[in-house]
Amino acid sequence: MAGVAINRVFLAGNLTRDPEGRRLATGTAVCKLGLAINRRFKDNNTGELRDETTFVDIEAWGRQAETCNEYLRKGA
Repeated sequence: MAGVAINRVFLAGNLTRDPEGRRLATGTAVCKLGLAINRRFKDNNTGELRDETTFVDIEAWGRQAETCNEYLRKGA
């Protein structure tokens, strides 16, 4: 596939809810889940440590969706 760029992202955090698995009419598995990513950093203005949480909605398809639905649970 000439000219196709693939980006890969690794996210580590805690699940905010149990995965929601379903199947499309075509039989393809789809799984929706939410991820909370915590980050601690030093504020440049005040010099104190701050915590920041980013919430990410994720959708997995196919075999990956089936695996997520089977093994992942809230808080994991």
